[in-house]
Amino acid sequence: MARRLALLTPFAFPSVRGNAVTVERIARGLRARGADIEVWDLSTMARASIERRASDYRPELVHAFHAYRAGPLGLALARRIGCPLVVTLTGTDANLDLFDAERAPAVRQVLESAAAVTAFHDSVAAMVARAAPEISARIVIVPQSVDLPDFSHSDGPAPRARGPVMLFPAGIRPVKRPLFPLAPLDSVAARYPGFELRYIGPILDVTEGEALMRALRGRQWARHLGEVPHAAMAALLRGADVVLNCSLSEGGMANSVLEALACGRAVLASDIAGNRSVIEDGVTGLLFGGPGDFADKAARLLGDAALRKRLGEAGRARASGFGLQQEIERYLKLYVAVAPPHP
Repeated sequence: MARRLALLTPFAFPSVRGNAVTVERIARGLRARGADIEVWDLSTMARASIERRASDYRPELVHAFHAYRAGPLGLALARRIGCPLVVTLTGTDANLDLFDAERAPAVRQVLESAAAVTAFHDSVAAMVARAAPEISARIVIVPQSVDLPDFSHSDGPAPRARGPVMLFPAGIRPVKRPLFPLAPLDSVAARYPGFELRYIGPILDVTEGEALMRALRGRQWARHLGEVPHAAMAALLRGADVVLNCSLSEGGMANSVLEALACGRAVLASDIAGNRSVIEDGVTGLLFGGPGDFADKAARLLGDAALRKRLGEAGRARASGFGLQQEIERYLKLYVAVAPPHP
């Protein structure tokens, strides 16, 4: 039976932010299973417009992606329509907003009122359950999937390289630590003629973006290529030798890390819970601690093609276990549990 579902998100396609990539993938998977889906984008739709559309469309369930940014409106819509609310936790929700004095009350109200709360990994669920034990029984783990179509024929921007390439795919904001790899790579870059560090992603924090641009001016081997369509990411990933994730925190597995693994790339990632959910150090990628550890492992990867190949192949096998159909099946099962279909 077709379900009428509304997905509420801070950003939606064609934005390349993590939320937008996740919601577009889930909406596509649900439609393929026969669901009637509407995606309501808070960055392009006024609240009044969403409220009017909700009254006309009357979904059986509202699914908000981001407890703080989308949750309060999602809760208001669900109450007005008389349908359940499902909330998916982001990394910002779990690591920052839930512990912020100003934002925590709104986040807690949303989580306490939701019929179910989903997290991408049990480490996130455990963190939230410790902070808000009253919702622990309603937290459901739904791992992210990776669903990169074959863009082997894409003419996406994949600049030719004269030497080894590292790719930093992320929006430029403090939690992603875009400046972190530059100083450790100064000495590494000097040993590899033609080496390039490529930043891919929009500037989401003006101050961080300005700091990055200043840092890049004296480093000819590093450049920011800006925001690119998600359809071009596979070509960019395949054009890299090593993919970086330097985040301070993640809400579980990052889309960029899963996509890099799916493309068979060697990944060098910060040793945090979100990255450990998919990266086993020395098996499916390398994890680093401080700047010195990062520099040592970056040099090791750049200098050892066999290691990159081994990690890439193991990473691809690991990513194959996170298929879109499994992700969609988990969401459909959850939707039926909180909003049983009417005869």
